[in-house]
Amino acid sequence: MNKKKRTAILISGRGSNMRSLVEAARAPDYPAEIVLVASNRPEAEGVAWAVEQGLPTVVVDHKNFAARADFERTLQSALDTYGVELIALAGFMRLMTPDFVEHWRDRMINIHPSLLPSFKGLHTHEQAIAAGVKIAGCTVHFVRAEMDAGPIIAQAAVPVLSGDTAETLAVRILKAEHRVYPAALRLVAAGEARCDREKVVISSDVSETNPLYSPAI
Repeated sequence: MNKKKRTAILISGRGSNMRSLVEAARAPDYPAEIVLVASNRPEAEGVAWAVEQGLPTVVVDHKNFAARADFERTLQSALDTYGVELIALAGFMRLMTPDFVEHWRDRMINIHPSLLPSFKGLHTHEQAIAAGVKIAGCTVHFVRAEMDAGPIIAQAAVPVLSGDTAETLAVRILKAEHRVYPAALRLVAAGEARCDREKVVISSDVSETNPLYSPAI
């Protein structure tokens, strides 16, 4: 197979999606290699887990920088040190400057717990329940400078049940996130998902059994 893409995962918290990506990348035929876990919060639970797994780990505390661009320069230096080719944001709670986003254009992906373009920002599950939608879910997308925007790589649908709270819906959606994010990163790392006029074209076969498209109930 082709050389694996050197991938960094950026986290700010417990890193549950990071864990799903790391587990997927352990498969010999997976086209991405996790070469770095970076966090902007020293206390993030996911940092300790990454260290336990023997993964190269870097903390760049955003509170130590007066300007966002200074934080990003230090982060970029770490990415350069490890020869990173792709970035996967996994609960990374910092908006990047347009310059940083443009530098990583079509090489940085994110997962958001809603069916974008609906329910951007925080409190997505509360938004979905308040809106009365019957289908919620999650979206993996290429990152753009606007918050929770960019060409959509993959989505997974999850039913909103009549008795759902934000907490119960979040649990159901998180299970879908753990399934769809590794599948989406696989496509990107393998070069099978590319942007064409701000829409993603996927070259691999799609079927009802493809984990990117089958509903997660």
